[in-house]
Amino acid sequence: MTREIPADALRARAIEHLRRDEPHQAEEAARQALAAEPDNLDALATLAYSLHVQAKHRESEEVYLAIANLQPSQPLHWMNVGTARRCDERIDEALYAFARAAALGANTADFYYNVALAHIARDDYEAARTLLEKARALAPDDAEVRYRYAFCCYETLRTEEALTALDGWEALMAAPDISASAGHLMMKLGDINRAEPTVREAASQGDADPRATLTLVQLLERTNRIPEARSLFDQLRAQSGAASLGNDLTMTEAQLAQRESKHEAAAALFRGLAAECRQAHLKHYQQFPLARSLDALGRYEEAFQTLCEAHASQLAYFKLTASPLIFSAPPLAITDDGCEVEDIARWKDDRAPAAAQSPIFIVGFPRSGTTLLELTLDAHPLLTSIDEQPFLQHALDEMLSEQVRYPGGLAALSQAQLDRIRGAYWAKAARRVERTAGQRLIDKNPLNVFRLPVIKRLFPNAKVILAIRHPCDVLLSCFMQHFRAPDFALLCRDIATLACAYRRTFDFWHAQQELLRADVLDLRYERFVDAFEREARRVFDFLELPWNSAVLSPATRAQEKRFISTPSYSQVVQPINDRSIGRWRNYQAHFAASLPVLMPYLTRWGYSEG
Repeated sequence: MTREIPADALRARAIEHLRRDEPHQAEEAARQALAAEPDNLDALATLAYSLHVQAKHRESEEVYLAIANLQPSQPLHWMNVGTARRCDERIDEALYAFARAAALGANTADFYYNVALAHIARDDYEAARTLLEKARALAPDDAEVRYRYAFCCYETLRTEEALTALDGWEALMAAPDISASAGHLMMKLGDINRAEPTVREAASQGDADPRATLTLVQLLERTNRIPEARSLFDQLRAQSGAASLGNDLTMTEAQLAQRESKHEAAAALFRGLAAECRQAHLKHYQQFPLARSLDALGRYEEAFQTLCEAHASQLAYFKLTASPLIFSAPPLAITDDGCEVEDIARWKDDRAPAAAQSPIFIVGFPRSGTTLLELTLDAHPLLTSIDEQPFLQHALDEMLSEQVRYPGGLAALSQAQLDRIRGAYWAKAARRVERTAGQRLIDKNPLNVFRLPVIKRLFPNAKVILAIRHPCDVLLSCFMQHFRAPDFALLCRDIATLACAYRRTFDFWHAQQELLRADVLDLRYERFVDAFEREARRVFDFLELPWNSAVLSPATRAQEKRFISTPSYSQVVQPINDRSIGRWRNYQAHFAASLPVLMPYLTRWGYSEG
């Protein structure tokens, strides 16, 4: 006769199987225990968890619901129901379960974390960020909470908060895939010195998830080390666990093929990924790079149509994820008001820094060659750059917090207020870049073209370089880019909208410059690449800096910097060339309606319209 095993022994056996990472055996033992004691909470909890580990989420949910019925006042059980539903991609039902848990008093870090994951799954990063902020306060050393919070800060364009959240990451206990993801995020935030060691350490662990290795491949591609990225990718693809990476592996393969100029292969991979994507609002992640490969293949009409589809997808994405204010606010509202002559006459600043102690500002419409210029300047030993940071916008926000009218009432700023706002600007810059004695700072942010009043009020002696490029080439390049910032991405959704934005931008710039008389050098992109040394010497004469031949190798400087935050990161590592000049003519029919809008600047700068 077979001896019956006691229920408590079966429960203990199930728990031991879980400890050994044997969920299938744990499930069998728990079911045997429940056959003897159907309402035993320990056996039910063990069964539910073993099913969850095996991704049997519907079955797991049923068991957690049974537990919730047995202990209706315990919020943990409804939290587990919500987690099972979230993992089964039933997000609305998951949020209902989480709401039941909250009503019962759920308020732990784990609870906020799991609800945040549900909001991330529906692309609501702001709601997730708020919840993760609570979780982080309760569990400051939880690596997963810290990473997810930093990620949501990044997605909601809170870059400084994201960087702060990752401070001290190296001391946390994190799984390899989470640590690799954190390192990848550090890279996107511009903290490359910490990013690469973090990702490499995660990928080198013996039991590392293959995702950590894939993240390292992505970092190598993003920092322009294509042969190394390809070699590591081929090794990863040959591993048995690579299949678990799914479409992420295919996406990386497509990106590498594109970087290797294998555009037929890249286009086929991107197109296949877009076809597989079930959510229309996410297809833009494949469609923008697909259009770039189609353009490289000379399939211009197909590329243009793909870009139209990409922008439609991104617009749908913003409607789900961005603040409704983005759609209701008037475009380029910052250009609605200008400085006033009477107010400018009253500007006082006895402690304004001289030009040599002020930043050098590079401005212009995005995609006008500002990154090439920045790298040229950054190669000079007396200069160092911070690129694409919102420090001037922060300064403007601080001006507004002083209750002054912008930009027509900036005379009201006191000396103490100016000193404080300048001090905050320098403090933010110091966090981003370490300057040696005598080094001047380059602040390159094209959109500071809208903030000339801020520049002139805070740094009245600063040198400013305005990057100019054929308006049609600028518009095409912007139309082809996958910009993250919703307000600017919406301006790039079609050529007509871009043309109006371009006209309005330079109408505003020239009106303000006529009043403010900032020390500005106009630099034409076409002349810069055609007669590089001559134009570079002109720039350094303007900056009153000695000539240094190192500035003639911006591609070398780009390789040294590793991470370039702008979309042109793959272009600036190449030798200077004129391949992008006149590129818009491949799409000339799509510009016909916008040429009259652009005509004042085509004429002003002597560009041909055809």
